[in-house]
Amino acid sequence: MDRVKSSIQQVPNPIPKVLSRRAGGANSLEVEKENFERSQAVSINKAINTQEVAVKEKHARTCILGTHHEKGAHTFWAAVNRLPLSSNAVLCWKFCHVFHKLLRDGHPNVIKDSVRNKADLTDMSRMWGHLSEGYGKLCSIYLKLLITKMEFHIKNPRFPGNLQMSNRQLEEAGENDVNNFFQLTVEMFDYLECELNLFLGVFSSLDMSRSVSVTAAGQCRLAPLIQVILDSSHLYDYTVKLLFKLHSCLPADTLQGHRDRFQEQFKKLKSLFYRSSNLQYFKRLIQIPQLPENPPNFLRASALSEHISPVVVIPAETSSPESEHVVETDDLVDTDIPPLASAVESRFDDLFGTSAATDPFNFNSQNGMRKDDKDRLIEQLTAELQALKEELESFRLESGRLCQALRGRVSELEAELAEQTHLKQQALGESEFLKAELDDLRRVKEDTEKEQRSLTEIERKAQANEQRYTKLKEKYTELVQSHADLLRKNAEVTRQMTVARAAQDEVENVKREMQEKVKAAQETANQQEKNQAEQLQALQADLVTSRTELETLKASMASSQKSGEELSSQVAALEMEKVGLAERVTQKEAELAGLGEELERVQSSLTIERESGVKAAEALQNQLNEKESREQALESELEALRWMALRAALEEAEKIVQDSLAQLDEPTHISCTSSADYLMSRCQAALDCVDRLQSARDGFVSNNTDMSELLRAVAQFAHLVGDTIVQGSATAHMLPVEQADVLASSVKACGSEALGLLGQLKEQGSLCTADSSGLKTALEGVLASAEKLRPQGLELQQGELGDLVEQEMAATSAAVESAAARIEEMLNKSRAVDTGIKMEVNERILASCTELMQAIKVLVLSSKDLQRDIVEGGRGAASIKEFYAKNSRWTEGLISASKAVGWGATMMVDAADLVVQGKGKFEELMVCSHEIAASTAQLVAASKVKADKDSSNLHRLQQASRGVTQATAGVVASTKSGKSQIEETVFFSFVISDTMDFSSMTLTQIKRQEMDSQVLVLELETRLQKERERLGELRKKHYELAGAAEGWGEEGEGTG
Repeated sequence: MDRVKSSIQQVPNPIPKVLSRRAGGANSLEVEKENFERSQAVSINKAINTQEVAVKEKHARTCILGTHHEKGAHTFWAAVNRLPLSSNAVLCWKFCHVFHKLLRDGHPNVIKDSVRNKADLTDMSRMWGHLSEGYGKLCSIYLKLLITKMEFHIKNPRFPGNLQMSNRQLEEAGENDVNNFFQLTVEMFDYLECELNLFLGVFSSLDMSRSVSVTAAGQCRLAPLIQVILDSSHLYDYTVKLLFKLHSCLPADTLQGHRDRFQEQFKKLKSLFYRSSNLQYFKRLIQIPQLPENPPNFLRASALSEHISPVVVIPAETSSPESEHVVETDDLVDTDIPPLASAVESRFDDLFGTSAATDPFNFNSQNGMRKDDKDRLIEQLTAELQALKEELESFRLESGRLCQALRGRVSELEAELAEQTHLKQQALGESEFLKAELDDLRRVKEDTEKEQRSLTEIERKAQANEQRYTKLKEKYTELVQSHADLLRKNAEVTRQMTVARAAQDEVENVKREMQEKVKAAQETANQQEKNQAEQLQALQADLVTSRTELETLKASMASSQKSGEELSSQVAALEMEKVGLAERVTQKEAELAGLGEELERVQSSLTIERESGVKAAEALQNQLNEKESREQALESELEALRWMALRAALEEAEKIVQDSLAQLDEPTHISCTSSADYLMSRCQAALDCVDRLQSARDGFVSNNTDMSELLRAVAQFAHLVGDTIVQGSATAHMLPVEQADVLASSVKACGSEALGLLGQLKEQGSLCTADSSGLKTALEGVLASAEKLRPQGLELQQGELGDLVEQEMAATSAAVESAAARIEEMLNKSRAVDTGIKMEVNERILASCTELMQAIKVLVLSSKDLQRDIVEGGRGAASIKEFYAKNSRWTEGLISASKAVGWGATMMVDAADLVVQGKGKFEELMVCSHEIAASTAQLVAASKVKADKDSSNLHRLQQASRGVTQATAGVVASTKSGKSQIEETVFFSFVISDTMDFSSMTLTQIKRQEMDSQVLVLELETRLQKERERLGELRKKHYELAGAAEGWGEEGEGTG
């Protein structure tokens, strides 16, 4: 009973038989049709899913019965068209398997109903054909087979889907016309060819060294081959019969092509039948016939009687484990039957006695009967007993069979009762759901009427919004103009700031001048103090003079008493002046005394300092003498250390060169390869380094105190020469034997010359006379060999390369202009067609794309200006085209970057056009934006690699690059916001129309749904990981192809 309950819980939906009962009970054709379509959709979705397991037979059988029920395949295609066949290869593979079964065993109208989807199947086959492995390639082959099968049956309607025909029907299919038989044979050859291609494709995709037929993934790929085997056996039989028919009517030479094609297909089919019959998976499902050892001889008419039609036998189907409901009822009915034979025997012993120990049938002493009568009686009774035993055994067997039948009937009745109970509950739930849905429809109808009434109001508001939009557009134009004005003002402010900075610098200069003036004023004040001291001395002299004059006046006063009264006033004034002068003299004397004391202190300190300076000078002289002697010792020691360091560096350089030469004979180095271009660059660098080493040697000889330049030159020389040797050997690995030997000998000669030069530099005697001409000759020989190995036809002429740069830059500008014009045109179309959120999203996206195009345009113009500066500054006396030819690598980088920018702009406009039309993906637009950012970064890098870092055009280019980055971020942000707006709108409508309800689900069903969701999450994560790996491989392949296009790739052949 537990198994019965579990099997009932595993039924997620009602079976079609019960649905038909419900429909009959409801007496409604619509309900019956709805239940039929629902059951068919469930079976189709279970048969065609993303799990890599074989299609279950019961689900496929339900789909086949459905086509006979509706006499066509409309329901099947309605369900299939909702499946994402183009995005999942396993899903498409299982669809092909189920569709093949329908074409074979379904209603005859399936072929007619499926022809209208032929174009979609063809496109899907072409799409999957781009994949070279896995289910994608198999799906492409399978779809071609199904299309060929449909075309064959449309052209030959007499052939049924399973191709089973009698010989008379086969004769009637050709209408007794040899031309028809000829054409029919060709069509059968094409049909069988498609079958064999699928056979071979499946086997080639499997690892036949393992038991793949017992794995779920292997059975998923092998299951459709059962249908292929059935079709192939009939096609082979009919082809043989038709070829005998044709050989009886046409010459043998005319049918030579038919015979050759049959021979080829016979070998393939025989091999495939033999390989299939050995697989464990087919042994329990189908008996595959074996074809004869040799193909039929069509040139001999009697060979037709030897032909045996291959017969494919499919064993009778047994109930699968998931469809069996094993009910253990041994504990319900006791089927133990007592041993009746023993009971009869015991009864016989009771009647006739128990003397079995001696003679169980000795009746001579009983009742006085004769021995013959007793023997006959015994034989009669023994026969009756045997008959009773046989009857009893048959009765027991019949009873056991009846009991077993009753058990099965009881289990069936219990299962049907449980199923009816479950269906009743489900019907009640569906009834409630339909009632709720009816109420929702009524409410929706009322809401629709309300919306219809408000439609007029909305249209009126739309007109008002249109007027507002016109005004806003005018305002937007004004804002754009004001924005341009602000940009101009910003430039003016920047210029004013520059002027202000210049003024600030001028203020700093004035400040420095003022400080100098202050210092000059301090010096002037000191000079004035000196002048005051001189004036004081002059005043002292005046004082002495005044005293002398006073004495003279006294004498004159004594002699001039007569004029005493007149001179009294003068004397009084002179006395007052004398008093003032005396006070001044006193002050000056005090100052003189202070100055005298200060002079004495200064003189004493000066004397002390002079004495200490003499002592310090003597000590310094002693230290100087000691330092000179120590410096002489250190100089000699330093000279020895210099030579030691130089010898060590030269010995290390010799080891590097010797190690590089040892790599030539290293077996593991054979797998290393290089290109002639890279070898040339290494050779040229080594030649330049030899010149540098020579000049450093000359400098060291003239001034042996500075050896840093010589050490650096030696280290660089060793590495470059060693790298040249290794790269030359790697390049030789990709050349023919003769060229490889020549290059290897040149490289070895180069290493020998380098070791000789380093040995001369180690000795002081030969340092000045070391000659590097032999090494230069060897390096020039390697360079010449590498030059011969460069691929021919890849170099452009000087004029062509220079013109190509200008053409590519002009083409990039034209592509950007065209893209901007297309975006403006798309914006106008969107405003005229779209409304609401879609118009808002489109305007925002196209506006950001317009800004990006303008930023790219500014970037391209800045790049042109910077390139012009680079060419004018670096070409010297050469022409522009010669400069481009001389710097070919840099020029090719510019060309590649320009192409990438133009291509990215075109692709972004195409992606934006598809997004605006509702046919594209927002992710494509974001990817195109990132690609444009990367391309512009490449253009900036290629432009500034030779630019002066202080160039104004370089700063302008970097600013334009930042503008492109910001515009790209704007495109991505507007795209993401638009996508989220549209997805929110779609999700809101989806939530309103399809709310998930888990209230009617049991615990087991919820657990099953949870497991299915986890499986889907794991599958999506696996797909994401695979797509990331595929993206990495695509980027790697893109890098390789780009390198080959730009001449980076390694060349495997020389020019000889």
